[in-house]
Amino acid sequence: MRTHKALSRSAEVPGRALAVLLALSVALGAAFVLAPSRLAAIGTDGGLSEQRNLIDALSPAFVKYWRSGDQGFPPDLQRLVDYWLRFHVIKAVLAAALLIVFVVLGVLLWKAFLRSSGPGAGGRGLASAAILVSVLALVSLVSLMANVQGAMAAFSSATTLLPLGAPSGQLAGAIDQIKQGLAHYPSTSGQNAVALKVMVNDFGLYHAVLAVMASIVALVLVGLSVLSWRRFATADRSDRRTRRTMRSFGVLSALLALTVIVIALANEGTATDPAPALLGFYKGGL
Repeated sequence: MRTHKALSRSAEVPGRALAVLLALSVALGAAFVLAPSRLAAIGTDGGLSEQRNLIDALSPAFVKYWRSGDQGFPPDLQRLVDYWLRFHVIKAVLAAALLIVFVVLGVLLWKAFLRSSGPGAGGRGLASAAILVSVLALVSLVSLMANVQGAMAAFSSATTLLPLGAPSGQLAGAIDQIKQGLAHYPSTSGQNAVALKVMVNDFGLYHAVLAVMASIVALVLVGLSVLSWRRFATADRSDRRTRRTMRSFGVLSALLALTVIVIALANEGTATDPAPALLGFYKGGL
């Protein structure tokens, strides 16, 4: 409590706002970990909130779908995909809320750090807190992107739960057939051609969603880098703290933007031709 009060005073951060944001971050973090599986399972049976039960139910439902050759999912698989969709929607909402909280908290802390004077413990504490919150904001952003991706392509996301490393029984047979079909895709025919096309298209969507989100994030990061360098250029030369901080923001934002651009391009390529990557996935390479 003393640390919280000291930080609030030295940083000129409104104590009430700081307390509310910290409480929100703790509550949302706990909800993000504990709530999604339970909320998504409301109205279902079979204990889907337990991941072991979900995995055990997924394998036979997946095999049944593959053997059916239909475009639509059988009821057992549709139930699991619907659960997985709800699970990711809930996590995406909570991740978005966490991102907002951490961004607001980070802005307050960084502004307070730039206003503070001297290299004392207060300034170091502010810098440490601001860096930690910034990292948590990035983690929340990554989680938001991953869960939006999982919600938009829930079937492909759910298949990541299949024990592809060591499949057995009927699942092993289905995986072998899928790999054979993907090796010759799109020149495939027979009972499973329709189901295989659904799987390939959904996998393409899975990566297209991430490519779009990564492109948007890259644009935002480029904008942040430009703004940081402008602030660096206009800051008084005697204001070393502001110039050093803005320079760091500019460099880090640019590096992150380049990383995200690479991710966007890689996923765009996979979305354009998803079959080879899907084959690698079923071979256990992803």
